[in-house]
Amino acid sequence: MNKVYLDNAATTQIREEVIREMVEVMTNDFGNPSSTHSFGRNAKNIIELSRKAIAKELNCTAQEIIFTSGGTESNNIILRSCVKDLQVKRIITSKIEHHAVLHTIEALQKEFGIQVDYVAIKKDGSIDISNLVDLLSQNSKTLVSLMHVNNEVGAVLDIDLVARICQQNNALFHSDTVQSVAKTELNLQNTPVDFIVAAAHKFHGPKGVGFAFIRKNSGLQPLIYGGEQEKGLRPGTEGVHQIAGMAKAVELALANLNEERKGILELKNYLIECLQNEFPDFKINGSKDGFYNLLNIILPFSEDKSAMILFGLDIKGIAVSRGSACQSGSEKPSHVLAEMLNKDDLKKPSLRISFSHYNTKEDIDWLAQRFPVWISDIKPFCCTCKHGRWCRRWC
Repeated sequence: MNKVYLDNAATTQIREEVIREMVEVMTNDFGNPSSTHSFGRNAKNIIELSRKAIAKELNCTAQEIIFTSGGTESNNIILRSCVKDLQVKRIITSKIEHHAVLHTIEALQKEFGIQVDYVAIKKDGSIDISNLVDLLSQNSKTLVSLMHVNNEVGAVLDIDLVARICQQNNALFHSDTVQSVAKTELNLQNTPVDFIVAAAHKFHGPKGVGFAFIRKNSGLQPLIYGGEQEKGLRPGTEGVHQIAGMAKAVELALANLNEERKGILELKNYLIECLQNEFPDFKINGSKDGFYNLLNIILPFSEDKSAMILFGLDIKGIAVSRGSACQSGSEKPSHVLAEMLNKDDLKKPSLRISFSHYNTKEDIDWLAQRFPVWISDIKPFCCTCKHGRWCRRWC
């Protein structure tokens, strides 16, 4: 059976070159980077060379790159320290942020009593910039936290514009850039954002490692304590092989960006054409011109087929998702789509299809040409629950 992976917004296949780099480091440079002997010094050197390589690609200084376990930890370090240590009294965010941001802000609101304001969202998932400007007119220590590329619908924030607006209003600006780092150009000398984050597994690197960009002299303090690693901001022995793999993944992703982006966009547009032929009434959640590697669609089917559609595709070897992989086990509708869709469209099945350079036109054909047959084969579950709806669990 063919297996097709179209869930690259959740995670990505590791490049062969990255695997080789990691194996090389694990084999030959296994020392603790905090040790002062040659084994430790060699490991420390790999970390610092990786830091410099990533900083060069983002056009920032090496001291502004702090290695972490990934996007969630990086977001928590930044948001919590801004409130606890920088005395931020208000956070402006949106209701379509990743839960790593939303749930952290909710916890900070309960713990510190900060004010939280939500910027208005347009129907295509983009931020209402005029509303953001209005919110920034209030005079209090403010942090703006808005993601660069939405992980469910691919809406793209004008990060340069928002950074300038925040700067003009003396507000700090944090952007969850997990879906955009190493997938598009970022120049942190030209874009006055204070904080961004990254997770290596989103750009064909290893899981369990990422980084935070923290503008120098920010004043942030660590989330945990116990060591002086990462300038004291992130204690704990570094995963040298993971950091080396991430640096290699960044290097390769940006070296091949133009070619791979062009190919991925061609696949996305090809799938849209196929869907238009097979399902003329399908809709795109967000904009057709959203981020190039992500497409979120509403299929014109009844609610009783929604529960089984992912299962049916998985049985046929197709990996897609309904939304963020971090909440895929939930039966609740996507909090992102809930802000964008009317009640009728929210009941219909929505699929997030996300691409990488490993995908081919044959993958799209496998999905699109057989889709109608699979949909017609989907039957509701065999029992009804006490609420009179088709039960979403097995009998």
